[in-house]
Amino acid sequence: MTRDRVRINLRVVTTTGGPDAARVAEIGKYQVLVHPPRADLLAIVEIAAQVAQTPMATINLITDTEQHQIATHGFDPSVCAREDSMCNVVLHEGRPVVVPDASLDPRFRDNPFVTGAIGNVRFYATHQLLTPEGVVIGTLCVFDEVPRSLTDEQERALLGLADRVVDLLELEFRTRELERSNEQLAAFAGQVSHDLRNPLTAVTLSLKMIEEEVSASEDDQLEMTFLVQRAIGGADRMQSLINDLLAFARVGGELQRGPVDLAAVVADVQEDLAAALAGTTVVVGELPTVVGDPVQLRAVLQNLVANAAKFVRPGQPAHIEVDSTRIGDRWRVEVRDCGPGVPADQQERVFQPLARVNEDVEGSGIGLTTCRRIVEAHGGRIGLTDAPYGGTCAWFELPD
Repeated sequence: MTRDRVRINLRVVTTTGGPDAARVAEIGKYQVLVHPPRADLLAIVEIAAQVAQTPMATINLITDTEQHQIATHGFDPSVCAREDSMCNVVLHEGRPVVVPDASLDPRFRDNPFVTGAIGNVRFYATHQLLTPEGVVIGTLCVFDEVPRSLTDEQERALLGLADRVVDLLELEFRTRELERSNEQLAAFAGQVSHDLRNPLTAVTLSLKMIEEEVSASEDDQLEMTFLVQRAIGGADRMQSLINDLLAFARVGGELQRGPVDLAAVVADVQEDLAAALAGTTVVVGELPTVVGDPVQLRAVLQNLVANAAKFVRPGQPAHIEVDSTRIGDRWRVEVRDCGPGVPADQQERVFQPLARVNEDVEGSGIGLTTCRRIVEAHGGRIGLTDAPYGGTCAWFELPD
């Protein structure tokens, strides 16, 4: 294909919806239009040319106004107006298009890539690039300046290569998203660790000094010693929780797995939340022993029980039920309350960082986000549904 002249017709197109907007958005997330050609994509087009036994191959991404050749073999990449693109004509065919001689095809015979204005394409074969969201963002093309054809085996191989192009784009996108997420989480965990360790250390030291220095009647001293020891134990568990959550964020989900008696965990949670649960009825059913990280799973249950205690109807005491059900090879644990509930359209959003449904209720908006990360690291799922009596049912499922 000659590249003596590339005609680019720049025009402004406003897209507020439809396939163009979806395609532009999908292309944008892959960030390939602003970077040099990637080595993995260059390897794909080279293989495509070898498979088809053609001198040229390219990966085209088509925006609302232009066609971008992001990787080429046999010629230099360029950008052309979308209206000049051969691939644009058949972008939504829904199947591969193979044209033995484009100069004889009414769809392409007047195209500048065929007439000599930009190129002299004769043989042309294109395979759509379909993203997991069902959006066609471009094509994998092979072509020649002489007429020819493809065997069925070559067509199947090119179709597989087109799928691999999308796989590579998705892999790089997901990796980039994961890295950013981990960086944000690690930064947040570091800030939390910094902000909470100092006051926890001060509380622990003060309580220990009180324990050593307390002087009162024997009965009062026994009671005070019990309360101080209980406070020290809670502070120590919180310190352990902070340390382990920080480590969890930094290592990307590495867990210290072992048998976890969820009934014992809930008992500890109730003790630590004694003040928050004052006046609350807590009914605990049979809970299983699962395999997991005891500190992480305790954080999940403490978050869910604490949430259930905070969200109550005006003038009514909190009522919480914790129970479990066997579902196939998983245990489903539910924490149900009789509060005002969470609207259906908010039951997924609340798992996003800093998302809150009720600004009047104290909280940071990161508890459920942490719960989801922990449960998914255990190979499980978590979500919210409506409780049978109008409140919220927070549930999570864990494999054996």
